[in-house]
Amino acid sequence: MDQQTLAVAFWFLLAIVLIVVFLLVRQRRATRALQLRAEGAEARERIRAEEERHLVDVRLPALAESLNHRPVEVPGPRHAGAAEAHEPVLALFADSVRQASARGEQSARATLKAMMRAVQSLSNEQQVAISAMQDRHDDPDVLAGLMRIDHMNSQLNRRAQATAVLCGSWPGQQRSASSLTDVARGATSRIRDYLRINVPAESDVAVVSRAVEPVVLAVAELLDNGARHSPPNTSVEVNFQQAHNGMAVMIDDGGVGMTVEELHRAARLLAGDGGSDINRLGDPPQVGFAVIGVLAKRYGFRVSVDTRSPYGGVRAVVFLPTELLTRVSKPAMPDNAVALPPEQRQPAAPTPAAELERTPGGLPRRRRTQTADQGAPPSAPADPAPADQRIATGLAAWKRGTESGRATTPPPVAEGNPQA
Repeated sequence: MDQQTLAVAFWFLLAIVLIVVFLLVRQRRATRALQLRAEGAEARERIRAEEERHLVDVRLPALAESLNHRPVEVPGPRHAGAAEAHEPVLALFADSVRQASARGEQSARATLKAMMRAVQSLSNEQQVAISAMQDRHDDPDVLAGLMRIDHMNSQLNRRAQATAVLCGSWPGQQRSASSLTDVARGATSRIRDYLRINVPAESDVAVVSRAVEPVVLAVAELLDNGARHSPPNTSVEVNFQQAHNGMAVMIDDGGVGMTVEELHRAARLLAGDGGSDINRLGDPPQVGFAVIGVLAKRYGFRVSVDTRSPYGGVRAVVFLPTELLTRVSKPAMPDNAVALPPEQRQPAAPTPAAELERTPGGLPRRRRTQTADQGAPPSAPADPAPADQRIATGLAAWKRGTESGRATTPPPVAEGNPQA
């Protein structure tokens, strides 16, 4: 009986031990599983936090820069699995940036357009006042100063006009059809170094009325670029080249040329790609090629600067298709201009250098000379008007005649192919 009791007790204790061991093993496994699960959750949380920091610190700023047309590559996620939930965030952020950029650009355009309209209005009023003063005054010094002010006012008006065009405005001036020579001369009068521009002789090929001002503005920007980026002792040559489907205005300078990157950027802007975005013009803004690209795309002509000039600089080509060309009659000689035969022409008497003086405005002032066989000068001059007054009167008459001739430009003969 005692042995049987001992056996039962032994097996009972053994069962209890086995149960305890089983429970301990099970508890250990459960604890290990919970520990692994906790470590996995911590790792996932760490990866998610790292991916969120990468999103906020790297990806979103790069995306904003790329949406602002800057050459920035948007990096991808560090952990693809943890970044799946970020795709809607990126899409929403991109839409918000585009909308904010569009609103900012629209506001900037409206502000600049209003400011440039005010500047152009004041410039036009100043032009009227300068013209009125030129008609009233005959003093050479005053006229020389007024002409310098008039030239500076033309440059100011061109800058305001270019900025307004970038903001979506029209050039703002309507002209009659003008010959290519008048177009080149009009563009030359709007730049600082106008004395360095060589324009060819009169041409009967003209630009139609609606495209005169845009072409003048585009050529003026190209002439200004050529003059500013070439040595001051060199000239900028303008030539016309006939083609089967239009005319080409070629502008050659003797500057340093352009790098490959500058040529790519110029080609993109001249094609009208991105030139209308005022936020992409740099600091300080470079508006020349952007304005030309906007005008060329709007009016249908082409501009390129990818050819090397024979003088070592850049050759800019403005190609005007047949649709923008017409013909005008060349200006005829006045009826009172009679050409003398060669045997009847007498050279003018040379004036000694010592007898030539100049006014502070740079105009020549002639003094009467006395030869040995003339004797004493008469007590009263034969011409009651002084020399300065005659020069000023002639200069004012020349200006009024020029303005009158420009105001009475003959109408175009026929739009279409100038070769017809």
